[in-house]
Amino acid sequence: MSAKVFKIDNLQYCNWSKEIFEINREAKLDAVHATVVYHENFSEFKKNMEIWNNHFQNYKELIFPGKTFDDIEKANNENKTAIFFGFQNCSPIEDDIGLVEEVYKMGIRFMQLTYNNQSLLATGCYEENDSGVTRMGKEVIKEMNRLGIVVDMSHSAEKSTLDAIKISSKPIAITHANPSFWFAAKRNKSNEVLKALADSGGMIGLSLYPHHLKDKSNCTLESFCEMSAKTAELIGVKHIGIGSDLCIGHPNSVVNWMRNGTWTKTKDYGEGSSTDANFPKQPNWFEDARGFKNLEQGLKKVGFQDTEVNDILGNNWYNFYRGINT
Repeated sequence: MSAKVFKIDNLQYCNWSKEIFEINREAKLDAVHATVVYHENFSEFKKNMEIWNNHFQNYKELIFPGKTFDDIEKANNENKTAIFFGFQNCSPIEDDIGLVEEVYKMGIRFMQLTYNNQSLLATGCYEENDSGVTRMGKEVIKEMNRLGIVVDMSHSAEKSTLDAIKISSKPIAITHANPSFWFAAKRNKSNEVLKALADSGGMIGLSLYPHHLKDKSNCTLESFCEMSAKTAELIGVKHIGIGSDLCIGHPNSVVNWMRNGTWTKTKDYGEGSSTDANFPKQPNWFEDARGFKNLEQGLKKVGFQDTEVNDILGNNWYNFYRGINT
């Protein structure tokens, strides 16, 4: 275990710019897991990576691509942010298991088996029936384990998530969600899932996305931190981190695309509604990554020790990253 203190946000999908990279540096984030896919196929994913390569070239004083836990240490030493890439859908591998290795070579370190809907690999949390991890899903999990891509079940249904925990030879992650005992959103996770996740060495990144929060945009810092404490009592503090799910800087057309992609001709509102169709407003204590400072203070106020706060805000994710390739 490292004696250093790291800060890691293990899920952001922002409208990336120099300003946002500077905000993440002001927040002292050593690593960010950035979503590069929602619905894209392999060719479209490659175009997204071209954009990121330009970011790395243009803002090399702020960011660089992360591949292993060593890059988190490098970022900490150089006052930069290591960017780790992930998919919120398995769409780029299409129906070809050989593409799993190709996306790994291109820098992917996390992949969700589903994004709300049924996929070739598993069932999403919005489906009425959850048939669990599929035949192809089992094979893809093996390949992900071999290569060092983390299985992410953030948007998956209950049985599929429990299946993935059992099938995977390495700990999986739920990078951005909250416990359903606090707020029963479709995307939040049951006690059974959380306990199975922790028992297998996995991690949950607690989400700051308003649709996952009790009282949504009006959620208080105290409520969030009390939930964090109850989650620590349930599964142990070592299995908890932050996956903010920040989506700042995007026009509202992007959230419509996130929900609908190319799979429907009718308008799906996901966790929103026809009267609440846009990106929700962030709580005023976490408008961007600089809210990590408020989290630090709030977690201490509900009784976490300094070392436990450091664990939640980054060190637990750092130790999880250490295990990805071991």
